[in-house]
Amino acid sequence: MIVPGIGGSDGTHWQTLWQQQWGADAVRIDPGSWSQPNLDDWVAAVDRAARLISPRVEGIALVGHSLGCWAVAEWLLRSPVDVPVAVFLVAPPDPTGDVFPAEDASTFVALQARRLPVPSMVVASTDDPYCGLRVAEQLAAAWGSDLLQVDRAGHLNSASGLGTWPTGREALERLECRVLGV
Repeated sequence: MIVPGIGGSDGTHWQTLWQQQWGADAVRIDPGSWSQPNLDDWVAAVDRAARLISPRVEGIALVGHSLGCWAVAEWLLRSPVDVPVAVFLVAPPDPTGDVFPAEDASTFVALQARRLPVPSMVVASTDDPYCGLRVAEQLAAAWGSDLLQVDRAGHLNSASGLGTWPTGREALERLECRVLGV
């Protein structure tokens, strides 16, 4: 399941490229509040996508980017999970940071990272303008997630020039194998 950040992921974003590669096995959330995110709307969009995809797959991999990481975490904490789930959280923003879009995403500002009920991994860049590495380490610890540090890749978005991002795919596949016990 693809869970982009504000505005969705454009055509050159690794999330979009992965979704294209996965074909019918992939689904992308579709909240009504892309540009002015509302947490409840985004969590409901994750829930709708999970209900759509869960009958078709053995386990769900939630692939969040940026603000989508917070939507995934909140959905997991609010919803019972009855299928194997792997959670891949890439470039979560610091909601207390100076560059966080607090005005547009006001319902996300007060969120606190709490231990997730499923295996997860946080991927953080050493120079992400939306989240310093120290904060990313704290988020990973609070969520109970493994941490993968990427050297100087910005916000790990289209501007980072990652293309299909093979390193990310390999990390996700390792996480999925651990969850599914294969």
